[in-house]
Amino acid sequence: MSPTAPSASPPSFLALSPLLLFIALFCGVGFTLTALGEANAFYQLPAAVALVPALALALWLAHRRGAPAFDRLLAGMGDKDVQLMLLIFLLSGAFTAVSRATGGVEAVVALGLSVIPAALILPGIFLLATAIALALGTSMGTIAAVAPIALGLADAASLDKALVLGAVLSGATCGDNLSLISDTAIAAARSQGTTVRAKFLENLKFAVPAALGTLVLLAFAGDAQPVPPADPPSAWLALPYVAVLGLAVLGVNVLAVLAIGVLLAGAFGLGFADYGVLGFTADVHKGFLSVTDTVLVSLFVAGLGALIRADGGFAWFVARIEALARGRKGPRVGQLGIAGLVAGSDALLANNTVAILLSGPIAKDIAAEHGVSPARAASLLDIFACVTQSLLPWGAQILLAASLGGISPLDLAGSLHYCWLLGGLTLAWVLFERRRSGAEDPAQVGEVLLQ
Repeated sequence: MSPTAPSASPPSFLALSPLLLFIALFCGVGFTLTALGEANAFYQLPAAVALVPALALALWLAHRRGAPAFDRLLAGMGDKDVQLMLLIFLLSGAFTAVSRATGGVEAVVALGLSVIPAALILPGIFLLATAIALALGTSMGTIAAVAPIALGLADAASLDKALVLGAVLSGATCGDNLSLISDTAIAAARSQGTTVRAKFLENLKFAVPAALGTLVLLAFAGDAQPVPPADPPSAWLALPYVAVLGLAVLGVNVLAVLAIGVLLAGAFGLGFADYGVLGFTADVHKGFLSVTDTVLVSLFVAGLGALIRADGGFAWFVARIEALARGRKGPRVGQLGIAGLVAGSDALLANNTVAILLSGPIAKDIAAEHGVSPARAASLLDIFACVTQSLLPWGAQILLAASLGGISPLDLAGSLHYCWLLGGLTLAWVLFERRRSGAEDPAQVGEVLLQ
């Protein structure tokens, strides 16, 4: 969701008010209704509806400054990365709907349960998603390929959907963050003048403990029920999934992968199940409709991000981080500044790659001033951009996973064990790493955290 127009407005905190309004409305209503005992509290005010007042406020602020408000809004919504993401949403919905209707999901689940014990389903899903994302270099493609399988396993073993999708998204984040071909890894390394390999080796210090901790947590999470033996559908119906995973690992464009998956699922349904052409077209349409809310939220957030950036909200945030980091000295302060810079940028822009590209030059200056190595700076940029993106209730990754599972993004956020562990362990490492000579006073670090 990357805004494209450069900001010509001076830094302005007021420009952030539309995003704050959306958060207040969406989360405020949800938490209030939860406290009142309302069932499905966060579904009562859809995120797309909560974004409308925020967009209206952002348009008014831009118009008040004499800026071409609607042009900026449409430029953000029409960004090519946004359009690519929307196509992924639509094709993912179609693939899931057709696969379920033809019995493909049941066939894959039967094969999976014959290999993976019920007690190890969650760790197995995490490892599968990690491996796919490492090969793909993208979390979105991984979620689209793995989530339908995981949801089928969740239904068969009576597991909570949020836990299962949390394992998928956690694995997708882990693999994407470590992949040597990920766009975020390449952008982070280049912006800091280091190699992707050096950034990868630095990342391992944080990612390996977080991944091991996630495996342990997932092994004891949930209460998978033994699955009674049943007569599974034809194993041939699982081949579209195998093809999707195989093509994804080979590096085929994610849109082509999903389109081929939809066609194969329909073709195998015609050949091995009681399925017709009209049923296929109806299910494709049903799949498109299932992600309508996700498409609307993504479009609105893209437009909102473009307006906030153009009105100076992003510039205000960056200036604030720079002022905090430059007011004190030392590697810890510098690393905290870089982490806060890219995390906040991603929260404003809802696009981790764009957040890294925009934060990179500033992070490089902060790293040089505070004695942070280029590899560590690149690692922090990638880690906190990916973690923030995965946890954002309005981020593309969590929206895709939640829409495929039919659950609230906020329900899913609490199940992203790897993301929470990676962020927490990285901060702990930064704060408690052995100080070098001439390093900052710990009291200064505390002042940064309190501000």
